[in-house]
Amino acid sequence: GGFPRRAFLMRKGRITRSRRRTWLSVLLFLSPAIITVLVFYVVPAILTVTMALTNMDYRFQWNFIGLGNFRRMLNDFLLPGILRVTFLYVIGTLGIFNVTFGLILALVTTSVGERAGRFFRSLWLLPRFTPPVVYGIIWLWILDPTKHGLLNSVRVAMGLRPVDWILNYPLGVIIVTNGIIGASFGMLIFTAAIRSIPRELHWAARVDGAGLFQDIRYITLPQIRWPILFVTAYQTLSLLTSYEYILIITKGGPYFASTVWALYTYNLCFGGYYAPYQFGYGSAMALVLVIIGLIAAITYWRVFRFRAMMAEPLIEVV
Repeated sequence: GGFPRRAFLMRKGRITRSRRRTWLSVLLFLSPAIITVLVFYVVPAILTVTMALTNMDYRFQWNFIGLGNFRRMLNDFLLPGILRVTFLYVIGTLGIFNVTFGLILALVTTSVGERAGRFFRSLWLLPRFTPPVVYGIIWLWILDPTKHGLLNSVRVAMGLRPVDWILNYPLGVIIVTNGIIGASFGMLIFTAAIRSIPRELHWAARVDGAGLFQDIRYITLPQIRWPILFVTAYQTLSLLTSYEYILIITKGGPYFASTVWALYTYNLCFGGYYAPYQFGYGSAMALVLVIIGLIAAITYWRVFRFRAMMAEPLIEVV
């Protein structure tokens, strides 16, 4: 009886050592990713939450004030207007450009010849490959309030007076400038989705007498429903935190008319030589923006039923 028990214990020991070596190998390969996530995601998140509970400024003193920063938000008279601008900016850019116009670009470039479609998509992607500062300077020339600006030079040639576009239409300016570059993302996703639709469906629709718009409505759009919902959710979260083009082109003006929540938070902490450097209050505002993003993500998850999109297919495809 002793030998079988001893053999069993030796075999169990070998299995345990083998499993231990396997786990060590897994941890060794995953350690760069784990360290990266800890250093650049987990630690900054903990620091942000901690600073949100302090009144830290340029002196970098950790004076804990509890929920004082959040109570201050309730008394900040600028925040209702900034929150309104943020939602109008996100909804306008998303609805007009990032989803709708991106879908139109995808439909147009996939309905023409392959070379022409590829060439047009490449041109539309150029702003995304352009550095933000260069892209902003180009728009500053286009929107120049004098007669030397591109839009105003056209107006002057037509006998009209120049218009200060940023002063008169600040919200429209940030929607257009961000939407032009944002539509390219949806264009690429929708193009790939449209190309994955079996051609037999379009052929069958044409045999049944369906026209172009009927084909788009009853064949194309239902088939790319999930990509449309994905782009909508992803771009919503992206727009909530974007501010670089607004900072370059309008600087949030005139008088906070184009200031979104993320830009206001940035200005509180790092906004130039005259910035108040209110790191505690800025961290609290950033934390609120994260909560807004989480609410939007959960809402999209439940309303759009993303769980069904990621579920295993009922029919096994070989």
